[in-house]
Amino acid sequence: MPFDAVFLTAVIQELKQKLIGLRVEKIQQPARDTVLMQLCGKEKLLLSANVNRPRIHLTRASYENPAQPPMFCMLLRKHLSGGRIADITQPPAERAVDLVLDCTDEMGVPCQKHLVLELMGRNSNLILTGEDGHIIDCLRRVDLEMSELRQVLPGLFYREPPRRGRAIPRNTGEEELRQLLDTVDSPKRLDKWLIDTFDGFSPLIARELSYGFSGETEADILTLDKEKLAAYLAREFQYAAYKPVVLFREEQPSDYSYRPIYQYGQYMQQREAESFSALLDGFYTQTEHSDRMRQKSQTLRKTVTTLRERTLRKLELQRKEYESTLDREHLRQMGDIVTANLHAIARGQTRLVAVDFYNEMQEIEIPLKPELSPQQNAARFYKEYTKAKHAEKILSQQMAQAEVEAEYLGTVLDELSRAENERDLAEIRGELEQGGYVRGERKKQQKLQPSQPMAFLSSDGYPIYVGRNNRQNDQLSLKAARKDDLWLHIQKFHGTHVIIACAGQTPPDETITEAAQLAAFFSQAREGQNVPVDVTPVRFLKKPNGAKPGMVVYDKYRTVIVTPDEKLVERLRQKP
Repeated sequence: MPFDAVFLTAVIQELKQKLIGLRVEKIQQPARDTVLMQLCGKEKLLLSANVNRPRIHLTRASYENPAQPPMFCMLLRKHLSGGRIADITQPPAERAVDLVLDCTDEMGVPCQKHLVLELMGRNSNLILTGEDGHIIDCLRRVDLEMSELRQVLPGLFYREPPRRGRAIPRNTGEEELRQLLDTVDSPKRLDKWLIDTFDGFSPLIARELSYGFSGETEADILTLDKEKLAAYLAREFQYAAYKPVVLFREEQPSDYSYRPIYQYGQYMQQREAESFSALLDGFYTQTEHSDRMRQKSQTLRKTVTTLRERTLRKLELQRKEYESTLDREHLRQMGDIVTANLHAIARGQTRLVAVDFYNEMQEIEIPLKPELSPQQNAARFYKEYTKAKHAEKILSQQMAQAEVEAEYLGTVLDELSRAENERDLAEIRGELEQGGYVRGERKKQQKLQPSQPMAFLSSDGYPIYVGRNNRQNDQLSLKAARKDDLWLHIQKFHGTHVIIACAGQTPPDETITEAAQLAAFFSQAREGQNVPVDVTPVRFLKKPNGAKPGMVVYDKYRTVIVTPDEKLVERLRQKP
């Protein structure tokens, strides 16, 4: 993504207008590489040193704190809590930002601290320094073995990342540009030359500058008028009309920039965001949260997936064995034929050729075991017939149990895909531990308060509750809900329980439709259209004895057809 030095300049320009003078009220570290600063006036500043998504911006998203604050978070709280943001600076054409904070030391003496965020891919870092430039601590410590050029360790002086000897665009005039262009004497793409010659440009912007001058993203400098190109680049290097632009491909955000992008033509649409912070918050927050939850649930997901696949394989073998037991009538018939021909069988005989009185008196050949007597050979066929008959009954029970097991594990996988925070994951793990699917964790963990169902309010003012996991579904539908409340669940797919709290009234059709859309959205069919959702009063729900968590049966219901709508979900959702 093009979070280049110029884009960072645009972000800093916006942040300075909003943050200078604001006091730091709270500091959180929701992830190992992310720090959140709560400022007075309800502003939240996010600083991320994530190797794939380093960034700085204001955020409106809610983040869950770990049970125990990391040491780096505690250090930042000690040094920066109560401090005021005095300045926000950026080294020329560098992807680094320095937050200067007016603080007080342990003795109450005023001093300044610096929180430096370096947004440099795998070398991204967050560094706290004192007024004299000594490093107090950093998110990622870099010793001599890791880098001979630059160490980042507590006690050392902070040094800016070494420059690569490239020119700074804003400091390069038209005459200097002509001289640089005159040195190009062999075929060279303009966008590649810009990246090799100047600091601060992303490939996207380099291609856009090439496209803006020549109409091509891969134009060769030798084919261009260098005098006009130098004048064009000199003007563009002073570009300051920053606009937060998001690029969309098929209605999905694909890229962003600080200026309009025209190189894609009709293949991408672009929209201007409310602000650079709103752009970055919307572009990254949901994706990063989903990725973080996917990583945290990876082990649990792998375990449940393995159990479900094993159950499905076992079920398939049981079905094949069950089919073979149904073809058992011929065993009884051969027993009857052998019994009718005992007089014609001698001990040690390996086969019997006789008349099949079950098949129009045709001749049949029946294999015999020579070590058995004639009577024992007949009894063998009857025994195998009885065994197959008994196996049919046992396999029927086992298949029904395996089907329930596979269905239940499927609902757990669906829960994991919808888990919003660590509390949700902890409750799902607790459910699996109680069911004997996973072992209890040996290490002691801080107990988290039980989560509550997701709460929504329909357009008509009716409360709607959505369960987060199977045990919560049971609690919500079978204990918390009134008998005259309405219960909804997607048909034929894994999904959650949804309750409309009716308070003895009949909710309008719009409320039922909205609740059905919630049931469809929080299910496996969230990307589908025309999804069937069953609706029934809670009094018609029954939980069979021994049923898995979250499983109920009902026989009186009606079905509504809806299409999931994410915007409706956000609009109806009640903030905790």
